[in-house]
Amino acid sequence: MSEPAQPSLLSNNRVRIVVATSVALTFISYWRAAAIVLNDLGSSAYYAAGIAVEAVGLSAPWLILTVMLFSFAVRAVYVESCSMFVRGGVYRVVKEALGGTLAKISVSMLIFDYILTGPISGVSAGQYIAGLINDIIAAGVRSGWVPEPVVTIFNGTPHLDVAIASVVFGLGTTVYYWWQNIKGIEESSAKALRVMQITTVMVVILMTWATYTLISAPAGTYHLPPAPIPKNFDWGKGLESLGWLTKLLDAKMLGFFGICVAFGHSVLAMSGEETLAQVYREIAHPKLNNLKRAAIIIAVFSLVFTGIGSLMAVMLITSNATIGIDPSVLAEKGQDVARILVYRDNMISGMAMSFAGPLFIKLLFNGFVVFCGFLFLSGAINTSIIGANGVLNRVSEDGILADWFRIPHKKFGTSSRIINMVVLLQLFTILLSRGDVNKLGEAYAFGVIWSFTFNSLSMLVLRLKYKGERGWKVPPNINMFGREIPLGLSCVFFTLFATAVTMLFTKTIATKFGIVFAFVFFIIFYISEKRNLAKHHQVKEQMKEHFQLEQRETVQAESVGIQPGNVLVTVRDHNNLAHLKWVLQRVDTKEQDVVVLAAQVTGASIADRDVSSEQIFSEYEQTLFTKVVSVAESKGKTVSLVVIPARDVFSAIIQTAHNLESSVIVAGLSAKLTAQEQSFYLGQAWEAMPEPKREVIFQVVHPDGIVEDFHIGPHEPSMKSEDVHLVHRLWLRLRKYPGMEELHHSDIMTLALTWFAREFARNPEDVIKALGKGEGRVTGTLSAPAPPQLTPPTITKQEADKRPDDKFQGF
Repeated sequence: MSEPAQPSLLSNNRVRIVVATSVALTFISYWRAAAIVLNDLGSSAYYAAGIAVEAVGLSAPWLILTVMLFSFAVRAVYVESCSMFVRGGVYRVVKEALGGTLAKISVSMLIFDYILTGPISGVSAGQYIAGLINDIIAAGVRSGWVPEPVVTIFNGTPHLDVAIASVVFGLGTTVYYWWQNIKGIEESSAKALRVMQITTVMVVILMTWATYTLISAPAGTYHLPPAPIPKNFDWGKGLESLGWLTKLLDAKMLGFFGICVAFGHSVLAMSGEETLAQVYREIAHPKLNNLKRAAIIIAVFSLVFTGIGSLMAVMLITSNATIGIDPSVLAEKGQDVARILVYRDNMISGMAMSFAGPLFIKLLFNGFVVFCGFLFLSGAINTSIIGANGVLNRVSEDGILADWFRIPHKKFGTSSRIINMVVLLQLFTILLSRGDVNKLGEAYAFGVIWSFTFNSLSMLVLRLKYKGERGWKVPPNINMFGREIPLGLSCVFFTLFATAVTMLFTKTIATKFGIVFAFVFFIIFYISEKRNLAKHHQVKEQMKEHFQLEQRETVQAESVGIQPGNVLVTVRDHNNLAHLKWVLQRVDTKEQDVVVLAAQVTGASIADRDVSSEQIFSEYEQTLFTKVVSVAESKGKTVSLVVIPARDVFSAIIQTAHNLESSVIVAGLSAKLTAQEQSFYLGQAWEAMPEPKREVIFQVVHPDGIVEDFHIGPHEPSMKSEDVHLVHRLWLRLRKYPGMEELHHSDIMTLALTWFAREFARNPEDVIKALGKGEGRVTGTLSAPAPPQLTPPTITKQEADKRPDDKFQGF
């Protein structure tokens, strides 16, 4: 084995380094994750009930409540898929189970969902704002607050054009959240959390006041909506809610199929689950437990606000005799439905205006409702951008979209090109809708139901194909004849599939636009993939992560935002990252930073000329750090990434550890050097460092989980127990002599070392000869095994065979 070059630093005592960052390494709490999802799922409470009542009649609240209960099961499917794939979601799951073609189709439908989520939420927010303004003006006219000349000028009660106002509000909020996402998810998730906190206060007041109104009213004032059975459904004039089925079926003969149709008209109340899968990548450690906590928060909030809230809204509004009704609507729909349709696009406002209490107080609270609605609904735009960005990033990583889309923003590091494309489509959709929430809602439900259906089918297939361990499974599961039957998962799939099929024939607008949109995106994906294949000449299992590169002459803890006492993890082979997993399992990165260092072996000439970041951060480093990012994401922990070119790896590692004030250096086991040899060469590099320099601990993690510890620099030597006993016996004997009463064990060690140094100076050959014969040598292992709490994943023989033949590979 050839000996490594003697430790040496680059010229001018400098190390040129590249600090690499990635958008993938910002992690958020489960509260923020829940807030992002709820800005989509919870926002449907503002418009779902009105759209459903217009489609099926006053039984709609029961169906919405059923949808919200069913969403528990759908959410469970997503939790199971997330436990299998960190970068999961519909695309990854469908691709693993059903192949690339169906994956492209499913993700096309999903993008259709996200493109419409923003517009329907933004337009609905505008409906609430305009509705509040019109309510205030109408109340002012009735109460005499508005002068009569003003009423005369407007030929009646002044009012805003709700459609135009909603379009303007929708455009404005979309542009605002576009900028928040350009800056990064940390910024936008903080906004989502604040919106959720404010809205929660409103929901508590809303539900409390609604309960008081219902209880305090005389008996018989309020009635529960009619049961959700076929005879109680109102399919509208000309049976338009049955779509193409009106020519095939008698509405009165639909039976159970009619319930499926009505359920489909209410399914838009259930959305946001795919966003949960996309946000899972960003959830902090412990990922799966935090995902479950977020799912519970989402379930409780959406059930109360969307499910029970819709039921109470219909009860209160239909019994409120003070609402003015258009006579033509009254003749067509009946009194109760007509009252609901007055507030179809702002049901929560109608609920607030139906409470018991003075008109002024109700208007004041309605203002708070509208304010929260504006925040919550506009927050759903944020959610849609985040979700679409995550999905398209995942598609781009697999080479389906051109790699150009994922080039990070120069300042913020986000995938701004994908965000720009998504937002432009949303702005176009808002303009095209002309403020019609009902039409947007119909189309929106198409993407929701089909993405759920594809995801549940794929998870069902993976139960049969994938036999490995999972973090969690959808219950119940029964064992029969030695096989596991996924009963719960099967029920979810068949319910979703039946609903999706009925919606194909009943939601004509959604079917037409959804299929056209999905087809166009599928063609884009197909052509883009073909061009990528032609460019790269081969299919890659995983595309590389993009990183921002910041070149520096040297690296200091303060300049790169790394706290002293950090852990420096050296990496070289992307198939040998067990030691990084070992570190991330044990280190809380909120308390102690983890720095991942790749030392690139170069010639001496690189120190004497200017080189670009791309030369230092080559394709190999990009592949290596892509795997590092994946490991960090799977643990939900943040790492800092650094690349250093160096003629000698050991010198570069020691100097970086010194500059960053690292307390520990962790490396994997090299294929060419033993742990003791790695420690020796690091020690040589440490000795070559100029003063002052600090001691550091060096740990080598073996593939089997054993960890060897070494001290680099002066440290307390390890002594065998018999040597300790020898010193103690000498101390006891010496204490018997006069004047030795104050003698300490350290005095004996000091004298022994002094005599040894004196003897070595006089007769070095004799001392070396004695040490060579083992006289006084400390034998046995130079290290101590790590505590046996956890063991890192082992590396298989096949993976080991793929390692580069590099004696520095452990680094």
